[in-house]
Amino acid sequence: MRWAVAETGDGGVRLRPVDPSGAPAGPVESAAGLAEAVRSRPEAERWVWRSTAEAYPRLLAAGVRVDRCHDVEAAEALLMGHAEGQSGQPRSLAAAWARLHGLPVPADPPARAAGGQPSLFEPGPVPLPPGTDPLEALVAVHAGQLARADATRHPGRMRLLLAVESAGTLVAAEMNRAGLPWRADVHHELLTELLGERYPGGLEPPRLTELAEEVSRAFGGDVRVRPDLAADIVKAFARQGIRISSTRAWELERLDHPAVEPLLRYKKLYRLHTAHGWSWLQTWVRDGRFRPEFVPAGSVTGRWTTNGGGALQIPRVVRRAVVADPGWRLVVADADQMEPRILAAVSRDPGLMEVAGDDRDLYTALSDRAFSGDREHAKLALLGAVYGQTSGDGLKNLADLRRRFPAAVARVDEAARAGEEGRLVRTWLGRTCPPASTAAPDEAGIPQEEDATDGPGAHGGSAASRARGRFTRNFIVQGSAADWALAMLAALRQELAGLRAELVFFQHDEVIVHCPEEEAPTVTAAVRTASDRAGLVCFGDIPVRFPFTTAVVECYADAKG
Repeated sequence: MRWAVAETGDGGVRLRPVDPSGAPAGPVESAAGLAEAVRSRPEAERWVWRSTAEAYPRLLAAGVRVDRCHDVEAAEALLMGHAEGQSGQPRSLAAAWARLHGLPVPADPPARAAGGQPSLFEPGPVPLPPGTDPLEALVAVHAGQLARADATRHPGRMRLLLAVESAGTLVAAEMNRAGLPWRADVHHELLTELLGERYPGGLEPPRLTELAEEVSRAFGGDVRVRPDLAADIVKAFARQGIRISSTRAWELERLDHPAVEPLLRYKKLYRLHTAHGWSWLQTWVRDGRFRPEFVPAGSVTGRWTTNGGGALQIPRVVRRAVVADPGWRLVVADADQMEPRILAAVSRDPGLMEVAGDDRDLYTALSDRAFSGDREHAKLALLGAVYGQTSGDGLKNLADLRRRFPAAVARVDEAARAGEEGRLVRTWLGRTCPPASTAAPDEAGIPQEEDATDGPGAHGGSAASRARGRFTRNFIVQGSAADWALAMLAALRQELAGLRAELVFFQHDEVIVHCPEEEAPTVTAAVRTASDRAGLVCFGDIPVRFPFTTAVVECYADAKG
């Protein structure tokens, strides 16, 4: 039985049982609070509420854990994206209620700026129209969402996507509360080791000052060059007859100049100082834990993001500070070649599914089968198909791949063609890429393509339409991988139930579980089981496997990858 629950505004809650279609299945009941309501109904199969991010942290603080939920706001975002590609439309309960009744749809509150921390003045939920019963609205919106899911082309997949998206919100809330073990003393030591003693007042650390002087001397010393200013570096090279278009490392490394080596070292240490230096440590680490705010589906592909802290880009050197508690271990699980395996699953290409059907290195298996044992050639060919490398060697690699695995290449080719023509592209479970007029930058590295005046007839092979085609080519693989990862997280969370182990970190294809040393073998087995379960529930009984490389370590830096 599902239970829909809404707060009354005075600390209490009203709740009502609903059946699998969302229809009321019993009378309205009351409870003194959300925690009491959940504790007193252990038989609840799923809790339906407005927002996990609002409700679940308070339950966790009260020592209450729920197995499953339906997050109305997360579901609304997915369903609006699926409905003619209306991604980015308001997702609140009030907005969904307004759509049900043909009323003006209220805007969502402004999103917090990227990297911003919660404040005392965070906007509250969008209010319902005066006189609207919150529980009645919740029940009606939930039922409407299930009906909309059932009206899609693949209702079973869409229902699954709603379920795993909501499961992801539970995992995120639990990880936000648990935090990633972090040794501030170790972090301080490595900063001092690499940057020198910290100067008061935010002055540049000694090592950066030394390298800046070394860079200036390499340019002759007549003019002070600031390595942190790209324009300064470009001008300094230009004065010596060397033209560069940027200060990216790959461009600098091609130069034969004495400034290059100290400049590259400066850039590396400058990034450490600004992104994970003393200010970062003071802001983000407390009580032995780094607690970023994980945001499920923060990107259009469904990949997670974080509000602040740079949690998804922890440099290897800084990982030395991620240390398990005494007597505990970190189980670091990294999915092996996830995206090519996902391509095999969504394309149903018989040959590629066979290659992806065991746990050994996929690129080696692919090269043995189709590329005369040249693993690097096989890897470039497959990733080129996913990311749209269709010039130079990439074109030949793609042709080789198309001959051997036609269904796989046809799948991404069709996604690219649909994107170029302005059509919608969906992941295997039904997450929808935003239409051209609302597309946003994403991890694939494709910039925002068309403005709102572009339509399906305006593409005509333009650079913008080709860029969108590359984006959608990647989206069906990367987005389906994100959906599978959610299913894996949900399964892993279930496998860990009853253990002291806790999920503490997740990024795209990597999971970290913090557990007592004696639980590490059980956790390692749980990762394998969760991976198999996710593959089966998402893609059915096909031969594709999704193996993980798992390391049991005391320090994150000791895990390979």
